[in-house]
Amino acid sequence: MTKIDAQPFNRLSLTRRHFLGATVAVGAAGALPVSAFAQAQAQAPAQAAAANLNPGIAQAIADHFSSIKTMKGGFLQIGPRGDQMSGSFFIQRPGKMRFNYDPPSRMRVICDGNNVQVINDQTQTRNMYQLSKTPLSLLLANKIDLSADMVRDVDSKPDLTKITLGNRTVFGDSTITMIFDSKSYDLRQWTVIDPQGKTTDVIINNVKTNVAFDDSVFRIDYTR
Repeated sequence: MTKIDAQPFNRLSLTRRHFLGATVAVGAAGALPVSAFAQAQAQAPAQAAAANLNPGIAQAIADHFSSIKTMKGGFLQIGPRGDQMSGSFFIQRPGKMRFNYDPPSRMRVICDGNNVQVINDQTQTRNMYQLSKTPLSLLLANKIDLSADMVRDVDSKPDLTKITLGNRTVFGDSTITMIFDSKSYDLRQWTVIDPQGKTTDVIINNVKTNVAFDDSVFRIDYTR
């Protein structure tokens, strides 16, 4: 197995809501309307109860996704205003992720299992966030938690299954929705809604699993 050393790309400016989008990635189309999520949040207790009564495919998908310890591929990120950025992503469970944005962006996002660092070489800034305080921690966990206090909604259809997770105590009104292929159980997309109701979609493509990474891929330089 060849180890991959993800060299940093050029960089860009990243607001907190873009960061939230980046902290969660795969290849299906279509952004989910904010109104649908607002309704899901309002009905969260009932939906969580329903999901627990019939976990079925949702639990099977969650277990399958959790079993994939490493993956890499390309991504397309669609921001709240329809702005688009692309690049490459790398994931290693538990808790590690990297986003390299394509030029003209001058940005990288690195998660080392404890913290998430957003590097913007254009503005010469490096912002740090605690992983456990972001919805990204749910995506990168060793096991996807489908307990009642995490599940906001499960919507399973023949082609796609959407699992919306959140925890108001930890993340406030932020949620993450992971969209899977209902047949292959492969992750296709994730969507993050921030506390202001702004939506960021991350669509992934050309995904490869069970790859080996060099330790430097997820390394944060704390000396800087």
